[in-house]
Amino acid sequence: MKFFYVFHAKSIKQLTLILIAAFFTALFLFMETSIHMPVFSAKDGPKAVYKGEKDIALTFNIGWGDEKTEPILDVLKKEKIKSATFFLAGSWAERHPDLVARIAKEGYEIGILGYNYEDYTELEEGKIRQDLAKAQTAFAKLNLKEIKYVRPPTGHFDKKTLTSADRLGYTVVHWSLDSKDWTNPGAKAIVERVGQAKNGDIILLHASDSAKQTAKALPEIIKNIKSKDLKLVTVSEMMANADTSTEEIK
Repeated sequence: MKFFYVFHAKSIKQLTLILIAAFFTALFLFMETSIHMPVFSAKDGPKAVYKGEKDIALTFNIGWGDEKTEPILDVLKKEKIKSATFFLAGSWAERHPDLVARIAKEGYEIGILGYNYEDYTELEEGKIRQDLAKAQTAFAKLNLKEIKYVRPPTGHFDKKTLTSADRLGYTVVHWSLDSKDWTNPGAKAIVERVGQAKNGDIILLHASDSAKQTAKALPEIIKNIKSKDLKLVTVSEMMANADTSTEEIK
């Protein structure tokens, strides 16, 4: 049996418009989900680390508030997790030296989350270095002088950011899996999202007051990671134990 299809010019035009609209919609969604990820650029120059070859690195950003950090530290202590990396804003660290001291005392790695909460892609290179240097001074006053890593405050960065961090002796660390915990979607949703973690992932979590459900989700997150026989490490341990993925950026 043969079938014959008749296409009218009007129908073809409508179909073409639909396909074009679908393409640009898909492109927009891709860019939205990829906006924080580094992009390829020139071969030379500093790069951002965002993924390792093995193990899992839990990283926590803290920019403001004093209510959610201790519950998260309590969970890590209860679950006997010795390795995690905290990226702290310099201005926050100055206001909460007791919390900084506890993070350091309990053996967790500390990185810099800038000083002020500013989008580095909107700043000139000199202003970026100024912000990082101000954070560097704040941490030095708290007797934290061996910091190796920087995470831009808003997560956005460009070549200026990488160059500024490199000139001050820091490596920019991004992430490969965003928990979206700051949107407070519910502990179950956070657990499910982080449950997608695979070997080598650097996971973004928050210990600021804006992330109200992270501490509640954390025990199940840890349980799931252990059930996959994945080891929890600091960013430094991940970089030392295996090759890391880096992306060059414009």
